Amino acid sequence: MNKITIIGTGSVGSTIAYTLSIQGLADEIVMIDINGEKAVGEALDIRQGTPFCSSCSVYAGSYEDAVNSNIVIITSGVARKPGQSRLDLAQTNVNILKSIIPEITRYCPDSTYVIVSNPVDILTYTFCKLSGIPEERVIGSGTILDTSRLRSRLSEYYSINQKNVHAYVLGEHGDYSFIPWSLVNISNVPVEEYGASILHPDTIFPEFNRAELEDYVRKSGARVIERKGATYYAVSVSVCHICKCLLSGIDTTLTVSTMLHGEYGISDVCLSLLNVVGPKGAHSKVLLKFNEEEIAALRNSADCLKAVIAELTI
Repeated sequence: MNKITIIGTGSVGSTIAYTLSIQGLADEIVMIDINGEKAVGEALDIRQGTPFCSSCSVYAGSYEDAVNSNIVIITSGVARKPGQSRLDLAQTNVNILKSIIPEITRYCPDSTYVIVSNPVDILTYTFCKLSGIPEERVIGSGTILDTSRLRSRLSEYYSINQKNVHAYVLGEHGDYSFIPWSLVNISNVPVEEYGASILHPDTIFPEFNRAELEDYVRKSGARVIERKGATYYAVSVSVCHICKCLLSGIDTTLTVSTMLHGEYGISDVCLSLLNVVGPKGAHSKVLLKFNEEEIAALRNSADCLKAVIAELTI
């Protein structure tokens, strides 16, 4: 029996609960929010549709109701406003997380925690430092969404199934993320050679443009927020994919945010590398072979996060 608790029932938390119920990933979903009436309403709305999905108990509850959860997902925090960076949110959302940590870990000491609130790398770091939960069971959603955005864009470029696109966005979930282009390929063909490798006279692809693709990935969230006020569908599907991997019997590699301990010369910061994720949490990292430019970009991402952490009260 899989039990998942979601703390925060705003657009992201509620959509995660809805998606979990649709996908049949949980038998029991607990929804917790400082606004108890909002949590009750969201849970009731989702629960009334479950007869057409997999059997699932969805209800609003307290921290005590979260006991024995396999996974706890944290989405609480102040949402990012148009024109605001994720890092502008840092101290406010750190303070919110600090108030949540002792409450939830008292009842869920053995759960795996998935941090979704922004700035996700800072909050994942905060949770690692203050919770006492083993680091392999503290996972930030990191650049899994950025990676999905990159793969979807490349699939559009070349009209190819997204499952044939192998590419990662790594580092900070934000302005200082980077794409290790030396590793990007479509069905084992280096991405910049793929268009020319297609032997079909009527196939014309757009000119490959790294800068355009990087700009698309970095600004996708802001573009959605500008148009509809918030992002929640894609991030919710991404978080549910993390949950699916955690509940699966076999490991999967994901670009999630975890604590670093000397990898690529980086320590004491959380950011996204390729991690092995499964029933034991994010228990291993895959050390990819970056070129010098990519290592520099990763270290720059780490330095920018550390500079923010140094200014916070954690």
